Amino acid sequence: MSQSVPPNQPYDAQPGGGNPFAGQQGQQGQQGQQGQQGDPSGNPFAGGQQPGAPFGGAPYAPPPAPARNNMGLGLAAAVVAAVVAAAIYGAIIGATKHEIGYAAVGVGFVVGFAAGKVGGRNPVLPVVSAVLSLVAVYFGQLLGEAMIAAKELPVTVSELFFDHFGLLNEAWKADSDFLTYAFFAIAAVAAFSGAKKAAE
Repeated sequence: MSQSVPPNQPYDAQPGGGNPFAGQQGQQGQQGQQGQQGDPSGNPFAGGQQPGAPFGGAPYAPPPAPARNNMGLGLAAAVVAAVVAAAIYGAIIGATKHEIGYAAVGVGFVVGFAAGKVGGRNPVLPVVSAVLSLVAVYFGQLLGEAMIAAKELPVTVSELFFDHFGLLNEAWKADSDFLTYAFFAIAAVAAFSGAKKAAE
C-alpha cells in the first residue's frame, strides 16, 4: 500500500534522510556547542555550575583549625622532657667534666618546646616551662657531679644521688660559680621562648 505524499513535498521528506530523530539530535548538538563556547575550559557541564559548587567554581574554604589550649597535657609533656633533658645534660657533664652552656640552652628549649607543642597557647605554660628548665638544669648538674665523683670514690651514682644527696648538694655548691647560675638564666629564657614559638 502506497503512502500519499502532500503536494510540493518530496516522498523522502523526513529530516536526515528518513531518520525521525535527526532534527532533535541536531538541536542537542547545537546546545552542546554553545555550552562549550560559553566555558573556556571546554567542559560542557561547567555552564550550569554555581561558584562554590563541588565540581566547579571557587572551592570551599576549610574551617580554621581550633586553637590548642591544654594545660594538663602541656605540663605532662614538659615534665617528661625535663626528666629526659636533665639525664642527657648530666651525662654530658659527667663525660666532659665541664658545664656546657649550649647544653643548658638545649635543656630549656626542649622543655619549652614540648610544653608549647602539646599544650598550645596557654599563657601559664611558658612560665611553668621556665621553672621546670631550672629544675632540669639543677638535677642535670647534680647528676654530672655524681658521675664525676663515682669515678673517684668507691660508690655508685645511684648511691650518691639517693643515699648521700646532702653531700652531693654541698659539693655542687662548692663547685658553683657565676657561669653555673648564668646557665640557669639561659635555660629559663630558652624554655620561655621555646614554648611561645611552639605554640604558634
